Amino acid sequence: MIVRRSAAALAASAVLCVGAAPAALADTAPPASPSAPPAVPAGLYGKNDPTYDGVWRQSFALLAQHTVGVKPSLKSMVWLVGQQCQNGGFTSFRANPAVECDAKTMYDTNATAAAVQALQALGGHDGDVRKGVDWLKSVQNEDGGWSYVPGSPSDANSTAVVISALAVAGEKPAEVKSKAGKSAYEGLLPFQLGCATEPATDRGAFAYQPVDGKLLANPDATAAAALAGLGKGAAVVPTAENTPAAPLTCPAANAADPVAAAQGAAGYLAEALKKDGHLTAVTPGADQPTPDTGNTADAVIALAAAGHKESAASALEWLKANSAEWAKGSPAALGTLVLAAHATGTDPKSFGGTDLVAALNATGPAPAGADTEAIDVGGEKKEPSGGQSVWWIVGAGAAAGIGIGVLLSGRRKKNQS
Repeated sequence: MIVRRSAAALAASAVLCVGAAPAALADTAPPASPSAPPAVPAGLYGKNDPTYDGVWRQSFALLAQHTVGVKPSLKSMVWLVGQQCQNGGFTSFRANPAVECDAKTMYDTNATAAAVQALQALGGHDGDVRKGVDWLKSVQNEDGGWSYVPGSPSDANSTAVVISALAVAGEKPAEVKSKAGKSAYEGLLPFQLGCATEPATDRGAFAYQPVDGKLLANPDATAAAALAGLGKGAAVVPTAENTPAAPLTCPAANAADPVAAAQGAAGYLAEALKKDGHLTAVTPGADQPTPDTGNTADAVIALAAAGHKESAASALEWLKANSAEWAKGSPAALGTLVLAAHATGTDPKSFGGTDLVAALNATGPAPAGADTEAIDVGGEKKEPSGGQSVWWIVGAGAAAGIGIGVLLSGRRKKNQS
């Protein structure tokens, strides 16, 4: 997903260059000259500039913690809640949540989808989840898909992560339709490379977007689409199911079947992993492909979700041996590795000699029980007496528009944040 966040940032920059969204990634117009990156709030995981991935990395950190039974810090949860705009959408990062979102706000469908998954998992946020889902539905493109920046052409990555969020929130993606009557899956499946594709090893893959009218295999889009087709999110529940992944079935019995499409995507990922046990990518400025750790972790999660842990085994071992430096200090990367370990039934506290959970916890506020932290609401310390009362306080504060994210502190893709 590092590719996803990088692509998202580039997409956002392209939109800004043509004047479609003059507010950049904040609620106010950018200054005429470069300025220092925003300060990292106390409740946010990661130490690097959060401009492009604050909500994304926070969501993955909290989702991963919850998945392995760690109760996140209240500061971190309140920060995420405070990032939501009044209409339910999220930006990549709001430096000052006390400033209301407006027509100049650049919304981020990927960040919103990630936040919906995290808030749904944490519980106690039904209203926030509902608002997020409703906002995502409101920016669905006519073709049934979604773009990173609402109003832009649909892409497979954004469409897939939104579908996953909808499914996690209890929606039926096949019934979520655009004004033109196209369903979410009708927006996703046209990005899949079909039975006429050459080379045959690319069949089943998904493209990010067409390039000169042609679909090109993109592992990041493929992993995301596999989860979406299965109706699953990033937090995959491990199962005993374990069969080898198979290539896309040709001819397709039902080209409109999202589950069959997901299994075809899994087949492509499994084949792509066979050579080296990891995926590769050509980074900007390079002329040779290098290991792609982020997409390899995504592929492991997707294969486990599809019931093919055997096909992910070599990639999992490669991650154990090679992901430590890549993930160091990055909550999104560490969170994804935790989710990959969990999906495959692997102990994330002993992952190639690394305790991923401890490393993730160290990137932000120390985890704490609901009874051990006071929440600063309106300048007054509230001592919680239980989870439900905590979220009542959080919800009431958010409803009052007091900028909870500020009170405690003053994408698409797993970058080194």
